Amino acid sequence: RRAGRRAQRAAIGAVTGVTASPDLRVIVLAAGASTRFGSPKQLAKVRGVPMLELMLSRAQALTDQAVSVVLGANAAQIAPALARSSAAVVINRDWAEGLAASIRAGIEQLPGHCAGALLLLADQCAVTSADLRRLADVWFRDQLAIVAAQYAGGWGVPAIFPRSSFPALLALRGEHGARALLRNAAGRRVGVPMPNAAIDIDTVQELQALTQ
Repeated sequence: RRAGRRAQRAAIGAVTGVTASPDLRVIVLAAGASTRFGSPKQLAKVRGVPMLELMLSRAQALTDQAVSVVLGANAAQIAPALARSSAAVVINRDWAEGLAASIRAGIEQLPGHCAGALLLLADQCAVTSADLRRLADVWFRDQLAIVAAQYAGGWGVPAIFPRSSFPALLALRGEHGARALLRNAAGRRVGVPMPNAAIDIDTVQELQALTQ
């Protein structure tokens, strides 16, 4: 399967004139305290699979080994569940600040040759591998653009940010994440319609509704 994905990315590169791998990295943001859920939702089962494991598998279907997961609250409880995953684990010790701290932690650990970062929330478990592939296919054709999901009348994650956006991501503070940056993008911004991205899981009832 990995050989097939590498061949697919090589074919994209041949058509578009860009290198598809390993320059795109995925950062799965999973540092929240799951206060409204009542327990670490990252470990809650979605059709028999822990939510975080499910999202990591979808991310890795896109980029093989180029995936990081940012943990924070309940990291000691969640990390052992990732023993079978090849994703790099990043610990955000400032998780209580909000989503911006997790974005900073993820961006800071990227290698120097990384051309872009795809930000994905661990609880966006309606987002499929095909959704992520559509984002990546658009970005591979214009690696200087921000490519973001469009849903609920606005822009949001999952979104791919080129390296030129990394300083702005590192300057984020608080709990609002990258949405303001998406709204006020200084460079090119390309939208990909993605209704699945409107669904994130904050409560047990929302998870039950999704799985039903």
